[in-house]
Amino acid sequence: MAGTPNIAVLGAGLMGHGIALTFARAGHGVRVYDPSSAGLDALHARVSASLGAMGAESREIDETLSRIAPDPEIATCVADAGFVFEAAPEKPDLKRGLFREVERFAPSDAILASNTSVIPITTIVSDLEDRTRALGTHWWNPPHMIPLVEVIRTEWTAEAAIEATVALLSSVGKTPVRVEKDVAGFIGNRLQHAMWREAIYLVESGVCTAEAVDQVVNASFGRRLSVLGPLANADLVGTDLTLDIHENVLADLDNRPTPSPYLRDLVKTGKLGMKSGEGFMSWTPEAMEDVRQRVATHLRRLETILPD
Repeated sequence: MAGTPNIAVLGAGLMGHGIALTFARAGHGVRVYDPSSAGLDALHARVSASLGAMGAESREIDETLSRIAPDPEIATCVADAGFVFEAAPEKPDLKRGLFREVERFAPSDAILASNTSVIPITTIVSDLEDRTRALGTHWWNPPHMIPLVEVIRTEWTAEAAIEATVALLSSVGKTPVRVEKDVAGFIGNRLQHAMWREAIYLVESGVCTAEAVDQVVNASFGRRLSVLGPLANADLVGTDLTLDIHENVLADLDNRPTPSPYLRDLVKTGKLGMKSGEGFMSWTPEAMEDVRQRVATHLRRLETILPD
């Protein structure tokens, strides 16, 4: 593990290419496995496009690409890796199978990390013979632009593996946060989807439109969330006021343990969001591209104005 460890990434898609980009840009040698030859063929072009969107110059792009090697064989991809980051689709059986293969071919001291948004890591790594070196790293999309990586401990994960992963992520400019208990959704997605559930309920109940929900978030508390988290905010206004508010509002919030019927109906009728042109809102190609550009511009600006 001394020096600059080699990195193996399993998956050349949306998340995998961004993870590979992050480590290669910081000077690590990266090998990327994907069962799809098309995915591997497009890997360098995809990394180059993402770097360009981040404002990287051609020399930096070339240097980063020189450190990324597509690999169609999982055995050679992980053979000399210090860390293996799995970024396969969100299918537990697929991920479990990949880790069984990785354990056969990776060095015995390599740390094995699964990237998933909501699947408990315990479910993914339970078949491994040495589970002490396995953990979760939940990268956020786009992984090369969002600082946070949640580092998830299972009941078997060794403290040394957690510490080494946190140190590695910090060294490449990420903000690693330790998740000490392996729960579905970890920290970020539990918070995010608690808000999404209430947002959907407000629209479903006729309180407001989907556009109004987003306008309220964007023009109020969303503006301060980058620098003032919810619990610091609660301390700012006072825990006594927070308690008073909760006494009055919590009983009226949506607390159904199942997805909204309104959401189910959207999916049933083919209103799948941007991919179909309609979801909670209607989307033209121009509107979709405008959103993507605004998000990318916003994230680039945050990199320059927010402290590490």
